[in-house]
Amino acid sequence: MKKIFIILPLFLSGFLFSQKKPQKSPARKPAMVKMNYHEEFKKISDEIMTHGTAYDNLGELTKGIGPRFSATVGYMKAADWAERKLKETGIEMIWRQEAKAPVWIRGKESLFIKAGSGDWKNIRMLSFGNSEGTGGKDLTGEIVMISNTSELNALSIGQLKDKIVFVNLPMDPTIINTSDSYLATAKSKLISASVISKTGAKALIIRSLTTAYDDTPHAKMIYYEADDKVKIPALSIGVRSADELEKLLKKQKVTAKLNMNAESKGYATNPNIIAEIPGKKDSKVIVLGAQLDSWDFGEGATDDGTGVVQCIEVLRTLKALGIQNNHTIRVVLYANSENGGQGRDMYAAYVKKKDEKHIFALGTDAGGYSPRGFSLDMSPQRRRLIFPWKEYFLPYGVYDFDQTYAIQDISPLKKLDIPLAELVVDTQRYFDYHHSVEDTFDKVNKRELLLGATAMAQMIFMIDKNW
Repeated sequence: MKKIFIILPLFLSGFLFSQKKPQKSPARKPAMVKMNYHEEFKKISDEIMTHGTAYDNLGELTKGIGPRFSATVGYMKAADWAERKLKETGIEMIWRQEAKAPVWIRGKESLFIKAGSGDWKNIRMLSFGNSEGTGGKDLTGEIVMISNTSELNALSIGQLKDKIVFVNLPMDPTIINTSDSYLATAKSKLISASVISKTGAKALIIRSLTTAYDDTPHAKMIYYEADDKVKIPALSIGVRSADELEKLLKKQKVTAKLNMNAESKGYATNPNIIAEIPGKKDSKVIVLGAQLDSWDFGEGATDDGTGVVQCIEVLRTLKALGIQNNHTIRVVLYANSENGGQGRDMYAAYVKKKDEKHIFALGTDAGGYSPRGFSLDMSPQRRRLIFPWKEYFLPYGVYDFDQTYAIQDISPLKKLDIPLAELVVDTQRYFDYHHSVEDTFDKVNKRELLLGATAMAQMIFMIDKNW
C-alpha cells in the first residue's frame, strides 16, 4: 500500500506541472460605433430651427446695407459685413481674394412710347446690365415686334434697319421647372444685342423674363461680341407693358423714345470673402458657395442674400454642435456674379494654381424657399454614393436627387474635375422677384430659409464623414 501512496503524489505532481500556464486573452479592440445618421440629422435640424441666425442676418444684409452691386460702396460694405458675421461664428480663418469687376453705372434712364399721332406715354424700364447707353440723348425709332426666331429669319435684309426691336418672348408656362423655363428663354438668340444689332436695328427692348403678371421690369446681363461694329442699347419692360405694346402694334405704328445714361468705366477690384474650418484629418476641401453681390436697384434678398446667410449658418452650426470635421469646410462668397463672373473665375484659378484637393462643392442661388433636393453634377459613380442617403433626407422633405446641373458660381470648378451639387428648392415664386426691385427681405419666409440651411448642413456633414 505504501507504494501506491508514493506513486500517486508523484503522478499527480507530474500531471499538474505538465500543464501550460494559462494565456491571457488579448485585449479586445473597441468596437467601431456605427454612426446613427438619423440622430445626427436631427441634431443639426434642431440646432438650426431653434437657434439659427440666418433670417436675422438676412435682414441686416438687405435692410442694413441695401443694394451691393459690383464696384460700388454697397458691395464693400457687404464684404465688411460678411467678414464680421463669419468672425461672430467663431471662425478664425477668414481672408479676401481680390477679383476684377467691371465698373458699370446705370445713370438716369427713361422710355416713352407713342401710338400713331398720340401723346408720349412713360413706360417702366430697366437697362440691361453692362448695356451701352444713348449718351444721355433721345434715341427715337419705330418699334418692330418679334416673337420667335422664325419671324426674325423671315424678315428681309433692311427691314429692321434703324428700327427698335421689341422681343416679346415669354417664359414657357408649360415647363413646370421654372429654372428650366427661364434658361430656355434666356438662351434664345433673340435676346442677344449682338444678333439684333447685325440686322441694322438701333436698340433692343425685351419682355421681362418672369413668372409674375405685373408691370415690374426685370434686369438681365447683356453681352456684346468682340466683332460688333455697333453696340446697341438693351433694356427690359414689365409683362403688362409688353402685352399692351403688343396690342398697340397690331393696330398701328408705335414709336419709342429712349434715353439711357448707362456707361462702362473700366475695371475695379472687389473681394471674394473666404472662410474655413480646417479639417482634423486632412486638408482636402469641401466648398459651399453663394454670390455676395446684387443688382444696383434692389436688396437682392432671394438672389442671393439667402444663399449667403445659409452658407454662414452651416459654419455656425458645425461650430455650435462641436462637430469635428475630417476635411476642411470652406465658404466662398463670390464677387461680381451678376455682371461678369470674375469672382468665380478668380477662385477656380486660385484652386488650380495652389493644386488644392477639393472633394465636393455645393452652391445655392435659387432663393430661400423650401428645399426639395440636390442637383448632382458629377460622375455616375459619385452620384451612386449619394443616392443611399435619401432615407436620411426624406423626413425633411428633401427627395429630389435626379437633376444634374450646378449654379454658375461653382461651375468653373467642374473643369478641375470637382464633383458639384446645388441645393434644389421650390422655385415657383423665385422668378416673380428675380432681378427686380421686388426682390426684398419681406418676400423671404424664415422657416423655409432655415430648412434650406438645414439640408445644406446635413449634406456637408455626410460628405465630410463618408468621402
